[in-house]
Amino acid sequence: MTMRVKEVADLVGISVRTLHHYDEIGLLTPSSVTEAGYRLYSDNDLELLQQILLFKELGFPLKKIKEIISSPSFDRKEALMLHRELLLEKRRRIDKMIAMTDKTIQHAKGEIQMTNKEKFEGFDFSHNPYEQEARERWGDKAVDDANAKVKSMSKDQQQALSNEWNEIYKKLADLRNESPESKESQAAIKEWYDFLNHNFGMYSPDAFKGLGQMYVDDERFTKNIDKYGEGLAKFMRDAMGIFADRQSKN
Repeated sequence: MTMRVKEVADLVGISVRTLHHYDEIGLLTPSSVTEAGYRLYSDNDLELLQQILLFKELGFPLKKIKEIISSPSFDRKEALMLHRELLLEKRRRIDKMIAMTDKTIQHAKGEIQMTNKEKFEGFDFSHNPYEQEARERWGDKAVDDANAKVKSMSKDQQQALSNEWNEIYKKLADLRNESPESKESQAAIKEWYDFLNHNFGMYSPDAFKGLGQMYVDDERFTKNIDKYGEGLAKFMRDAMGIFADRQSKN
């Protein structure tokens, strides 16, 4: 089933001009266009539009929304769960501000007294926590750049890269029951550090340490890494942290 732009605008409650703008900037391009030039939106297009509007509701600029939904690592189902979580958090903040406003009205009427601190409860001028969360999951430019670099390689180059990756992981897996501080463990984790920097851009010691922590915090990473040997993700996290701390002191 397809819908014309006016039908979509009426369904959603946005303007035709907004949909045209989304098309012009490459944010939402309809699946097909008739010979007469009419844009036709599919059910998949409508699902994407819903996703865009959810991000917009949480305060994301269109440029950032486009970056996120275009990321190779973007997962729609995961995004919907995150939207729900963040909308609930937004509701909690709004409820807090409504309560503060109600108290301020009572204070203005002389019914209660408010402290200066109470007058500003609910305000939060820090960075957008929703954008930060999405950046960490899907908007990481380093991940996009790495994917683009791999795609630009020939099949032989990709295979060679994969072989080197596997060899390093096998070496680390053989050491996973050793101390992550040992000379052998640190030499092997340095190979991983050098491999990442040579092939996927510059990783600072802090970024390398953060990556190691993600191996444990994100069960998807843990599951894939532990295929080489149970407990490898935690071993790598510890070894990467020790390596990074030593590098920072040098």
